[in-house]
Amino acid sequence: MSSRVVLINYGMGNLLSVQRGLEACGAEVEISADPETIAQADRLVLPGVGAFESGMNELKSRDLVDAINEFVATNRPLLGICLGMQMLLTESDEFGCHQGLNLIPGRVVKIPDNGNGTAKLRKIPHIGWSALKYPKGRTEWSGSLLENTNEGEYFYFVHSYMAVAENYQDVLAECDYSGVRIAAAVCKQNVMGTQFHPEKSADVGLRILSTFLAL
Repeated sequence: MSSRVVLINYGMGNLLSVQRGLEACGAEVEISADPETIAQADRLVLPGVGAFESGMNELKSRDLVDAINEFVATNRPLLGICLGMQMLLTESDEFGCHQGLNLIPGRVVKIPDNGNGTAKLRKIPHIGWSALKYPKGRTEWSGSLLENTNEGEYFYFVHSYMAVAENYQDVLAECDYSGVRIAAAVCKQNVMGTQFHPEKSADVGLRILSTFLAL
């Protein structure tokens, strides 16, 4: 299987660190904002840092939404990272209501900073290392992006909003952040995403990128 990857450049991704991570795993990486190049990629990565609305506006202004949809329709692997994962969902509540790519049904909502009407429990944003857990009803990650990942391994997160999938079976992994379960990874057929940053998660993160290159 080819390990040629196109990294989508829409002005809001931490491109260099993702590129270096993929290249460390043996990938040939092309950074591009060209719709035709993106639509014809072997594998596609949508990184992202920043606000949901701004990210979607940048994709639209570069005519990349149709290119991403065209790519996904061919059943080739797409990986969204952090904001890139969130934009895979239907819509977001961040600073208003904004439409996403709608590749995975669901909504992006703010991480609650309190619980059950009690005093403030958790700091926002969620920054730091959290362990991956199986969602309820799942006991393995065989055949998925996390196939070579062990439950309980720690990954690096930095985010204030979280994805809530409409179909719980699309949640691949969760993490516990001060009592709230957060979708740490999602997957629907060839579309997958990580809320954490694999490129900033040392060897365990590179293992996930290597798995993506083998899908």
